[in-house]
Amino acid sequence: MITLFNPLPIVRADLRRNRLLALVTILLVAISVAAGIAVISQERALRQGSARAADDFDLLVGAPGSPTQLVLTAVYLRPQATPLLDGDILAQASTLRGVKYAAPIAFGDNWQGYPIIGTITDFANRGGMLAPTEGRVFQQRGEAVIGASVKLALGATISPQHGLHHDEDEDGDHPDHAHAAMHYTVVGRLPPRHNIWDTAILVPVEDVWAVHGLPDGHVAGDAQRIGPPWNAARLPGVPAIAIKPESIAAAYGLRGQLRTPRSVALFPAEVLNDLYLTLGNVRDLMSVLALTTQVLVVAAVLMALLVGFLARRRQFAVLRAMGASRAYVFCVVWVEVLLLIVAGAAFGLVLGYGGSVLLSQWLQGQTGFTMPVSLGAPEGFLVGGLVLAGGLIGMLPAWLTFRRSIAEGLTAG
Repeated sequence: MITLFNPLPIVRADLRRNRLLALVTILLVAISVAAGIAVISQERALRQGSARAADDFDLLVGAPGSPTQLVLTAVYLRPQATPLLDGDILAQASTLRGVKYAAPIAFGDNWQGYPIIGTITDFANRGGMLAPTEGRVFQQRGEAVIGASVKLALGATISPQHGLHHDEDEDGDHPDHAHAAMHYTVVGRLPPRHNIWDTAILVPVEDVWAVHGLPDGHVAGDAQRIGPPWNAARLPGVPAIAIKPESIAAAYGLRGQLRTPRSVALFPAEVLNDLYLTLGNVRDLMSVLALTTQVLVVAAVLMALLVGFLARRRQFAVLRAMGASRAYVFCVVWVEVLLLIVAGAAFGLVLGYGGSVLLSQWLQGQTGFTMPVSLGAPEGFLVGGLVLAGGLIGMLPAWLTFRRSIAEGLTAG
């Protein structure tokens, strides 16, 4: 006689006997859960990584045009055909009240694929807040400080190459003699910032201007000077200016002053928020699709299990004949279904997290910034909701088995 209310021994025996069906069931549930986990966690990682990459840019100033393009160009170093901001605006911005520093961001050259960025010392050390892990920041023309990921040693000497990629001839020589004549000596390495700037080589902006045949922003005869104060009459155009305000109130005031017919001023966070809204819409759509997939998978799995349970109705009738109660048989079926759903959901959680980590590593190489992958409440609600739904739907085969009489089960073919 079966008197103990413990369905686990029967469930364990059933799963061993039907291990192939159990494994397929777990795998199908896991794949559906993993898709939802990957969508949610990857969207969060993209938000966090892109927002952290913009931390060094409180206020951006550029020529009138697309705000998104300005952010992509200056923050994420994705330069395109960006209009130049008149040089006198740089001179003006550097002297405005509330400005801690106004740094020109000039690009167009590279070394072995690493972008060379012309700027000022204050931006290189972020106003004194960023101490090099090796050496020091540049202090004179011809010096360079490199990002954490640049494969150069202190003391190394390099010559710039024009453009975003290699611009050498087949023998490895510079076809542009003006660039070949320019040499930078690495004097420092910055700590990791976990964004594209870890691959940048920062040099005095005057050198970038000079190598392109432009004035250096200073009075004639003062060729070795770097950084402000500037001579507005000798300032070439710049793609962007990164401004560090002295306070939040100063930031809003400066943004208003620098929004003119000749310039646009913006907080990168504003542009990112617009992008996040678009990403949020895409995420919501993908989440709905993932949830729909989960429901369909669970329904299909349960239908397959239902067929399997109906095929084993003689077995359950024998249990009833041996003294098992209807409730016992109900629990055997329901627990077996729930265990398969829980195992699939747990495996899917691990699979989705691992897939998201691998995808983040791949995207890091494409975007240049680190995307930290983590699991949060949305993933928990997703898994918990699936388990709850599976538990509720699992009552169907359990109930059908529960209501079948002993005689009906024993006479089944």
